[in-house]
Amino acid sequence: MKVRNQTEQLSAFILLGFSEDPSLQPLIFGLFLSMYLVTVSGNLLIVLAILSDTNLHTPMYFFLAKLSLADVGFTSTSIPKMLVNIQTQSQAISYAGCITQMFFLMLFGGLDDFLLTVMAYDRFVAICHPLHYTVIMTSQLCVKLVLVCWTITVLNGIIHCLLVLTLSFCTHVEIPHVFCELNQVIHGACSDTFLNDFMMYTATVLLAGGPLSGILYSYSKIASSICAISSAQGKYKAFSTCASHLLTISLFYGTFIGVYVSASTDPSSASSAAASLMYTVVTPMLNPFIYSLRNTDMKRALKRLLFIKFS
Repeated sequence: MKVRNQTEQLSAFILLGFSEDPSLQPLIFGLFLSMYLVTVSGNLLIVLAILSDTNLHTPMYFFLAKLSLADVGFTSTSIPKMLVNIQTQSQAISYAGCITQMFFLMLFGGLDDFLLTVMAYDRFVAICHPLHYTVIMTSQLCVKLVLVCWTITVLNGIIHCLLVLTLSFCTHVEIPHVFCELNQVIHGACSDTFLNDFMMYTATVLLAGGPLSGILYSYSKIASSICAISSAQGKYKAFSTCASHLLTISLFYGTFIGVYVSASTDPSSASSAAASLMYTVVTPMLNPFIYSLRNTDMKRALKRLLFIKFS
């Protein structure tokens, strides 16, 4: 009853964002609105190109389409609310809205993580076992892998949100971000957060460390296979099929690590908020460019799609 009463007193969290300087708000609004529109349009173009071109109906592009949709969801969970707050000159987000936003951030962020791992496995099979690729990477297996990704990330989000709901909060909670980040919400509670911290760090180790280990293992095998190729042209062709994925992984984990390093040194700093936005906005925005500019098949499909649309 005590926890319920304390929680009922909390009507909203305060998202401090980057700057309270009114002169900077129009600039911030325009910048992130532009980035959001580029992110959504770019990722949806990737999905439409894959759907419209039968040459791209392969496991690699099947997973890429799912990654693009996850990026749209990831960005749409945080940026629209931030833009509304800037426009209305309000920093508040409701208690229910904060919990909901936190769930979807964990869901889509986890999906990105697991889909990148599945894509690494796909490249491992394609390069290390090319003769058995079509036998191993069947459409049924691809669908099952995506369903596993969804199941794990949904369960992870539900568990953390349920644990947050057991916490009692003070009547005034400030979050030094533009969205409700799990770690910041937990440490804004007035009650004991030991179980929440334990589950959060355990999930980080398992759900971030596990997929990263799988990616590193896959690419260690890929590197060995590429080195065994005799011709330089063959090595280049094999490596080029992985280059876009490697760059996406570097961006994803680089910004992810930056978030937690900055948060551990100074959780309330502006650099921590900036690192979080790099993770939730910049990486999803750059992914379409990475996959379209370095991929001949994707460029051809996009040109065909845009030609049909505007002809």
